[in-house]
Amino acid sequence: MIRSKVLASVSCLFLAIGCISLPAQQQAPKADSHGIAVANMDPSVKPGDNFYEYANGDWIKRTVIPPDRAAVGVFSALADLSNKRTAALIQEAAKSHAAPGSNAAKIAAAFNSYMDEAGINAKGLAPLHPHLAAIAAISNKTELASALGETLRSDVDALNNTNFHTPNLFGMWVAPDFNNSDHYAAYLLQGGLTLPDREYYLSDNQHMRDLRAKYQTHVAAMLKLAGFSDVDARAERVVALEHAIAQTHLTLAENDDIHKANNPWKQSDFAAKAPGLDWAAYFAGAGLARQQNFIVWQPSAFTGESALVASQPLDVWKDWLSLHLIEAYASFLPKPLADERFDFFGKTLSGVTEQRPRWQNGVAVVNGLLGDAVGQIYAQKYFPPEAKAAAQAMVANIIASFRQRINALDWMAPATKAEAQAKLTTLYVGVGYPETWRDYSALEIKPDDAFGNVWRGSLFRYQHDVARIGAPVDRKEWSMTPQTVNAVNLPLQNALNFPAAILQPPFFDAKAPAAFNYGAIGSIIGHEISHTFDTEGSAFDSKGRVRNWWTDADLAHFSAATARLAAQYDTYHPFPDLAVNGKQTLAENIADISGVSAAYDGYRASLKGGAAPVQDGFSGDQQFFIAFGQNWGTKERDAALRQQVMTDSHAPAQYRADTIRNVDAWYAAFDVKPGQTLYLTPEQRVRIW
Repeated sequence: MIRSKVLASVSCLFLAIGCISLPAQQQAPKADSHGIAVANMDPSVKPGDNFYEYANGDWIKRTVIPPDRAAVGVFSALADLSNKRTAALIQEAAKSHAAPGSNAAKIAAAFNSYMDEAGINAKGLAPLHPHLAAIAAISNKTELASALGETLRSDVDALNNTNFHTPNLFGMWVAPDFNNSDHYAAYLLQGGLTLPDREYYLSDNQHMRDLRAKYQTHVAAMLKLAGFSDVDARAERVVALEHAIAQTHLTLAENDDIHKANNPWKQSDFAAKAPGLDWAAYFAGAGLARQQNFIVWQPSAFTGESALVASQPLDVWKDWLSLHLIEAYASFLPKPLADERFDFFGKTLSGVTEQRPRWQNGVAVVNGLLGDAVGQIYAQKYFPPEAKAAAQAMVANIIASFRQRINALDWMAPATKAEAQAKLTTLYVGVGYPETWRDYSALEIKPDDAFGNVWRGSLFRYQHDVARIGAPVDRKEWSMTPQTVNAVNLPLQNALNFPAAILQPPFFDAKAPAAFNYGAIGSIIGHEISHTFDTEGSAFDSKGRVRNWWTDADLAHFSAATARLAAQYDTYHPFPDLAVNGKQTLAENIADISGVSAAYDGYRASLKGGAAPVQDGFSGDQQFFIAFGQNWGTKERDAALRQQVMTDSHAPAQYRADTIRNVDAWYAAFDVKPGQTLYLTPEQRVRIW
């Protein structure tokens, strides 16, 4: 059994309850309407000038962001519905007098432990003291290396952009091997920062300079609340260390180059390639002393961070470890610490003025600890077989449209087309819920130990992932729970997940016209299928191996088209001093364009030559594109939008909606003319798939 004495990492879901999620979308239409939300549109705006405002303008004007939110919209509305349903399921579990050790009993205990705020306050800092004492006892760099190894957790996901950031020195991701996709491998990634990304430390604009000063004040406050002395000097040194770590990191855009990330290292290579850290002690502390093979995602960061372990004073590293421990578990410690963390990460960093109701955070805790246990009962209650069958039929139609689009490409060689078709043939599409559920029998959950539950939960996940390194890959494994309002492409498994919670109105409505459904959920389905062929997915073959299956001419054409798309997004400025990074958002932008194009083909095919019904005066094609645009209607605080632009692989919502300026059928649907703001000549429109 692996023992952790110093610091266990927790995911964003645990450590920053109330932190912002991906941009939320527009409110759902009224329950008695089926189709586009006409009341949300602003007919005074010409579609060719600002399609986003045309589709969502009146909703944006009348919507006020609640004080506990960074953004609101359809995704947040569905997430709220999922949370309410989950809370009800938790209450049912609590009333069921479930057998000790059962999933139902653990669900109830996890929720109750977090909701017992008085009990958490009464314990004070006692749960933290043994771990802070272990840090204080570190007396040399070998012991430091061991302690840093004990912090390693499987808390990053390099390809899904949901969490490419770990507060620990390094992070681990266990996934199919780049070079042997039939077995799981251990990937190691850069880490060590508390702020969302390297640019928060390195950017020289006034906004970021002010933010760093506030962050240093926050660090001092957290250390003081945890009982440290001389906190201002300690905070200054910790922030300086994180700044030095940030200088070693690759940018988000650089991280997307799969070929540069494929760096197999033997454990024996680390001392020579990344000197400064006692790697034998580090891997022993991580419980990986016998693991010989790793894939290092950012070699230069490992070299740089290891050198900092050698060059920076031991006491600074001990303060850094203490600060990261306190930050990670503040939400499960007395109220002053939790409030101080929210004041910085909620108010200052994201612009949120109030914390969410505690029960909502409690649901997040339960989902983080026991997501599959909750998901199993959620799917049984809220995702009937007919809903699954309808979604599967739409997926099949859109995959068929992709096949036709690939065959029709005049720039792609037959051999490349054959490989692309093979990826579609072997693609696994999970709809609603996974085929197998995670076993939580080894996870101990106590009704009076919120801190310990999260600590043990983090260690439980890590041990689960370590145990499967080298084991055969389960290509049908899910990375999301059924109660998650999202969808994902898993390129190393050549698989997609569409959780139950997203397969409902307003994304999917059995009573709505096909034009609406294909524009709404169909474009999301197409988006995820498109990731199979974006700048990341195109690097993998039908078995999930990193392999170049392109001819030189085909790859050159693809690269040129994607470069034009990146350049298009580089011109978008949500703020005068901050532009969208076209390269950072490129994979998602490719998926948006390709997804809506394939969904449009699927919609037209679904008509079988017939005419689409007119609704509210809008043609079928107009309904399709308006539904797509209304997917992205968002009301977002400036602070949250800045954070998204700097740290997210997704472009801001407005530019996602306006990407239809690259789709020929949109021009005909709305009679878009030269001279209008979004107009592109046929030669300027980016066409990829």
